[in-house]
Amino acid sequence: MSSFEKKLNELIEESYGTPEALAQQLDLAVEMFFYLEEDVFTKREVQNVVASLRGVIGVLRNKN
Repeated sequence: MSSFEKKLNELIEESYGTPEALAQQLDLAVEMFFYLEEDVFTKREVQNVVASLRGVIGVLRNKN
């Protein structure tokens, strides 16, 4: 397993528990992009999705 894969697995385990939980967060992000308007999603839901995206972006940028 590469260092990148280890970091990605650590991110998933520490932040989401399972790959499926992260996948659900990312699915919600996609939905938010289509339906983002007032009172559709709570502020907390949007913040959780942003945190998910930032975590994945961080791992991808530091993949070396």
